[in-house]
Amino acid sequence: MLWAEYDPLANRRLAILSPEGQMDEGWRPSELDDEALLHLYDRMVALRQADLLALNLQRAGRMGTYAPTLGQEAANIGSAALLQAEDWLVPSFRETGAMLLKGVSLKLIYLYWMGCEWGSHFPEEVRVLPICAPVSTQTLHGVGLSWAAQLKGENWVTLIYLGDGGTSKGDFHEAMNFAGTFQTPTVFFIQNNQFAISVPRTRQTASATLAQKAIAYGFPGIQVDGNDLMAVYLATREAVARARAGQGPCLIEAQTYRMGPHTTADDPTRYRSEAELKTQERFDPLLRVRLYLENRGLVNPETEATREAQHLKWAQEQAREAEAAISYNPDEIFDYHFAELPPYLAEQKAYCQRFLAAKGESAHGQA
Repeated sequence: MLWAEYDPLANRRLAILSPEGQMDEGWRPSELDDEALLHLYDRMVALRQADLLALNLQRAGRMGTYAPTLGQEAANIGSAALLQAEDWLVPSFRETGAMLLKGVSLKLIYLYWMGCEWGSHFPEEVRVLPICAPVSTQTLHGVGLSWAAQLKGENWVTLIYLGDGGTSKGDFHEAMNFAGTFQTPTVFFIQNNQFAISVPRTRQTASATLAQKAIAYGFPGIQVDGNDLMAVYLATREAVARARAGQGPCLIEAQTYRMGPHTTADDPTRYRSEAELKTQERFDPLLRVRLYLENRGLVNPETEATREAQHLKWAQEQAREAEAAISYNPDEIFDYHFAELPPYLAEQKAYCQRFLAAKGESAHGQA
């Protein structure tokens, strides 16, 4: 239904929950009653507290770098909420909330950003690929997983995340072409936060929408308000159901806004104004859900102060566990990707070992 009504060539965007917290109840997913909505909101608050703490940890020198999710909580939580245990989640590097919902511990996510290889060592039953920093390369990995489901006769769906900048990479177009040709059970989810680092969306492509790029590859796309938890949820629900039913891939463009820096190594004041950021703050995805819940008497300032404090305490505990588990063994950079190390990597590994030995340093062990 959504794919026919929200043709991306018409530049229409699905929106259900307004910035003022007003719901279009006719579009509200039936299973998202107040209790279910409150749960997803709670996960958004937990993500924000974990995100703000990570930023502080990096500024204090306790984390190497970090890619904040501030302002993109609805896109993270509203999409990942639709996945089942057997489905695969393929993140880029700004999907902390989605990964948490799928079963990755915050401790491991923090450990990764602290520079420890064991931060990518997820439990076997957690079907989440490691965080992928190289832009858009994960799209090919994700389509490979969904093709495997098709070949094996399995019923899992693969949800692949990328940013707007990732759509400018050849990997993305190869993945889209393969998914469309072989009709794989794949959902491409673009977090269009308006900037590819410092390059604005308008300088990346001449397409009116990113969603319409799906049409060229023979499957549907849709544009949604990415700060609207309900719209994200509904679009992903239909996309996942469609893929699971054997109807092939689709693409969701979630229009959101990165309220923080690209990473902690970035200075966003060099390419956007304070006035622009202030304008975008009224579209805060947490704010609109909280306003809706307040109007229904489900939350109030006291409950929210308590909620934030509880989630901050949880994040702090996870950070302490991550710091206690840190081990830096340079061999781990090389050891776990290939069954047999290629000569060029074996040479680099040997050089790294000689370099450390010459300095009298050694690092071994694991978290």
